[in-house]
Amino acid sequence: MATRPKRPRDPNQLAALIVGISIGEVEDVDPDTGKDPAAISRGKLGGFKGGKARADSLSRQERSEIAKKAASARWAKK
Repeated sequence: MATRPKRPRDPNQLAALIVGISIGEVEDVDPDTGKDPAAISRGKLGGFKGGKARADSLSRQERSEIAKKAASARWAKK
């Protein structure tokens, strides 16, 4: 879960915080502070390579069967 400080829910306090950040009175907190940059870059790559790698490993026939099964499950009567 997020451990960074939350922004105020009150619209007036939120507006004051945004103005303070924009003019430099208040420092905006970077959520990645204290984390390993290499771990962050690896984590961002995780979601991008999975589907493409799986599609490359499957044959056209296998992809077609998976798509048909998904379509029948999606449109099946409940």
